Amino acid sequence: MAILSGAGISTDSGIPDYRGPQGLWRRDPEAEKLVTYDYYMSDPDIRRRSWQMRRDSQALHAKPNRAHEAVARLERSGTPVRVITQNVDGLHQLAGLPARKVLELHGTARAVVCTRCKARSDMAEALERVAGGEPDPACLACGGILKSATVMFGESLDPEVLTGAVAVAKACEIFIAVGTSLQVQPAASLAGMAAESGARLIIVNAEPTPYDELAEELIREPIGTALPALLERIAAEG
Repeated sequence: MAILSGAGISTDSGIPDYRGPQGLWRRDPEAEKLVTYDYYMSDPDIRRRSWQMRRDSQALHAKPNRAHEAVARLERSGTPVRVITQNVDGLHQLAGLPARKVLELHGTARAVVCTRCKARSDMAEALERVAGGEPDPACLACGGILKSATVMFGESLDPEVLTGAVAVAKACEIFIAVGTSLQVQPAASLAGMAAESGARLIIVNAEPTPYDELAEELIREPIGTALPALLERIAAEG
């Protein structure tokens, strides 16, 4: 079984859907600059504001909700599960899903990476430096610009991660897209690949998606209750 998770699975954990009707990117288009690679790399003020945004964000303090826990519970039961996530919050892993079972298409907000030497370190450590008076902390190894280990606007997905996601989508028997509008490519195309390869496609999302006509089942109920019930039903079906 493959599960593609989007922002909707984490809203019950208090993490906003930035692309939704009331999302930050729609309310404040200028905020997109804070996570756009070219702006971030060329403008020190954008970097300072971006670090302030991370410092003030509650995302790193969020806890897994019932949907994340249901996925981890299914994996512990012995059902083969791979999660492909568009989220950068790390909540699938915090819920108990082994990291090797999670493909993070857009990276992780729980780490930082140097844009020069590629050294990785913990986001919490970088934020401690910001709180200590460094508005734009540089890499301690080489002095390069640090950024969140997420895929910013203007960056390409990690080809290795994307290749793995495509392989999972084409090989699975059941593909569940949950909490995603299926509008952002190339992640959205995974649903189509799965269906074309013979997988049973199930979409759990409040709003219609471009792939609804390919789905065997559409679920519009709240994810926090709908996904656990769906996974229990599938487990019972064997």
